Amino acid sequence: MTDKPALVVINPGFMATLQDAGRKGYQRFGVSQSGALDLLNLRIANLLVGNDPDDAGIEYTASGGQYECHVDACRIALTGAEVKPRINDQSCKPYRSFLLRRGDRLEIGAMKRGFRGYLAIAGGFDVTPVLGSRSTHLRSGLGGWQGRALIAGDRLPLREPTPSSKESYNLPEPDWPSISQETIRVVFGPQDDRFEEETQRLFTSAEFHIHPNSDRMACILDGPPIPIRGPHDILSDGIANGSIQVSGNGRLTVLMADRQTTGGFPKIATVIGPDLRLLAQRRPGEKIRFRSISVQDAEHAVRLAERTFRQLAAARLTTLANEFDSSSEALLSKNLISGVINARH
Repeated sequence: MTDKPALVVINPGFMATLQDAGRKGYQRFGVSQSGALDLLNLRIANLLVGNDPDDAGIEYTASGGQYECHVDACRIALTGAEVKPRINDQSCKPYRSFLLRRGDRLEIGAMKRGFRGYLAIAGGFDVTPVLGSRSTHLRSGLGGWQGRALIAGDRLPLREPTPSSKESYNLPEPDWPSISQETIRVVFGPQDDRFEEETQRLFTSAEFHIHPNSDRMACILDGPPIPIRGPHDILSDGIANGSIQVSGNGRLTVLMADRQTTGGFPKIATVIGPDLRLLAQRRPGEKIRFRSISVQDAEHAVRLAERTFRQLAAARLTTLANEFDSSSEALLSKNLISGVINARH
């Protein structure tokens, strides 16, 4: 009897969870959205293997881990943080799809730059959606794989690939999304009236650093205190993705995908949607700065980001003439010395 097709976790790395585009429409019931922190890179990974862009993939943090293929053949792609992946000790490259055979081991490796990466597999993971999403919300144990982070020995069941996912695609390196930008664009509000003009200038001129306790719920920042005018608490209201709360001691906290749905601290500004992924790619200790833009400019940035992605999806990336195939027959037919490549220069 053949085992059910699966991707087996040998080593999940520091933190790995299943994430898709998020759980939408339930925040009014107190359910967090969750979803990939760098949605653009998850969507590209899915395109590279022929999936729907918003399908679930593995989001890995700080280090990539190791996985083993338990199906005759499966196509996988890696995007996001800069890594040097290997298949059975042979180097391969991110931002392109490659083929694994039964028993092959994928080692993603340590991250040189960036903080979060994504692994997509053709057909996707055969995991039951919860409230319309396969995303994992760790604090509530909702969704994903058993509502938790992946651990060694997990067998993630796979769905049957669609015909379109049997082709191999590549994204040229000049088109890889940035993962190292320090400047994060924000729109002031909704409680910016609780902060003096001088304080607002400090907010957009100071340098902040990512605190080690940051996680999928919140990005905590170290930097100069941002004083609040008047009482530091307000009537609780809704929390948007990217809301920047200011606590009573003046510390900034950027609420992310696994955030609570309401809160009672003033929010000086909100990170615009396209830049949330840039914040998620900053490592603990790395610096950021905020730049204020208008609502109109923020809306334009969102439209531009979506239009760029749709153009990418319509082009189906670049079909590879010679995909990476780890079978012994394919390896014997190649010049492995000239074929060894790094993830980036």
